Amino acid sequence: MHQTNLTIRTVTDREAWDADVLDLGGHPLQLWGWGEVKGAGSWRPHRLRVVAADGALVGLAQVLARPLPAQFKALSYVPRGPVVRGDADGTTDDAVRSAVTNAVVTWCRENVGGVGVTLEPDWDAGTALHVPDSRPAVNPVLYPTTLILDLRKDDDALMADMAKKTRQYVRKSQREDLEFRPVTTADELDACLAIYRATAERAGFGLHGDDYYRLVASELGEHSPVFAAFARTVEDGPHDRPVAFVWFAASARTSFELYGGMDDDGQRLRANYGLKWHAMRSMRDRGVVRYDVNGLLNDGISTFKRGFASHEDELVGSIDVPFSVWYSAWNKGLPTAKKVVRRLRGGR
Repeated sequence: MHQTNLTIRTVTDREAWDADVLDLGGHPLQLWGWGEVKGAGSWRPHRLRVVAADGALVGLAQVLARPLPAQFKALSYVPRGPVVRGDADGTTDDAVRSAVTNAVVTWCRENVGGVGVTLEPDWDAGTALHVPDSRPAVNPVLYPTTLILDLRKDDDALMADMAKKTRQYVRKSQREDLEFRPVTTADELDACLAIYRATAERAGFGLHGDDYYRLVASELGEHSPVFAAFARTVEDGPHDRPVAFVWFAASARTSFELYGGMDDDGQRLRANYGLKWHAMRSMRDRGVVRYDVNGLLNDGISTFKRGFASHEDELVGSIDVPFSVWYSAWNKGLPTAKKVVRRLRGGR
């Protein structure tokens, strides 16, 4: 299947856009709400529908565009996109992905301009993309090395793929006096944000203000589930005090860990182990088949993540397509470029 005569149509209908993203098996960072979250700051979201000559939908891309100072003018960014029809069931070939990507790049060049566009597709490493002038990104936002759990497996298969110590801690935390369940109220969410602030201070990573995370919850709605491990505030009382939480963006096919943390009690009880197991099973129950832990580094958080499977996954990575002679100066010479990347990462 080869596509040559592709046309870009911009979308302004939220329900129609999300329906297409979900139908094509797109990543949750391509949902309308994520664009609105970023649009509340310095970015402007554009939703692009890529159609064939007969009007059939071939692909989608939510493009975030940001103005830059002086001669740099602007920057475009496509988080975990484009989305291409057939990706979800494995029937799309690389030529179609390349055609859709080139159509999106051309739109960005003609309508945003500036220093260029960064694309971070949700495609496996080895995907052969033919995009003129493209190169590995100097300042990637999302990490290409990650762990994607296959939630089509049953409990026994998922457990069998864990490290022995992880299985032990999952079972230990399930025996503790904890309740694992969704966060459903504003007060519970605020308690999780307090844990997140303490976790960030302990681990040494930066955060947005609380209103940013509340906006994520509001804009993504049902596509942003939060789960927590709850302890009792008083003996024999209800389980009403979060001691660990994990927060997702989720589409029909993929769940993507956004944020998480635990307090001292949660750490003592190994609550994050039972909590992640609960989240995996809950995501599977809602039909999700891919559970992405959102990157692996050489740190303690990644060591914890690695315990849940015996493999790692490598995605195609971040791709830059320069539009301007100022591209190199922007990426290599400006502290502002790294600040933009840190803000896009959303806190961690």
